[in-house]
Formats: sequence, structure tokens, C-alpha cells
Amino acid sequence: MYRRRRAAHQVILSSPPMRSTVVKIAVDEGANVVAVDLLFVLEAMKMEQPIAAHKSGHIKNISATVRDTVRGGSVLGSIFSDDANCS
Repeated sequence: MYRRRRAAHQVILSSPPMRSTVVKIAVDEGANVVAVDLLFVLEAMKMEQPIAAHKSGHIKNISATVRDTVRGGSVLGSIFSDDANCS
């Protein structure tokens, strides 16, 4: 049976370039999301930063939990999409 390969897009903490604390995880693994849906809320230096989906798809591999400290560039999870032209 032929299966189309799914492309994975990783949700990456790119800003701020400092350690942050995960204060909210707004999605569960397996949830379907559309671009701009809220995924995580991070806090650094008393300021909250929402992390939104950059592509539509479903969530897999959430690697953070609430109250975890994450570094800039940390992979927080993956968005899997059927879109063949992912960028």
C-alpha cells in the first residue's frame, strides 16, 4: 500500500534568545491546529510570549511541560502536515 510521506514542521522557540519558562500548553498531542492557533505561552523576564502555529496540521511530540525552563532555539513540538510544499 502506498502512503504519501508527511512533512514535519517543528515549533521552535526563536525569540527571545534567552531562557524562558513554559507557563501554558494550549494544545494536546494529536490535536488539529490551523496557522495562528495558540500552542504555548512562555515567560521570560516577567513578560509572556505566545507561540502560535505557523502551519496547519496536527500536533505531535510535545517535549515540554508546564514550568519547564527552555532555552532559545529549543524544539517544543512538531506540526505534521499533508502539505507537500512546506517551507
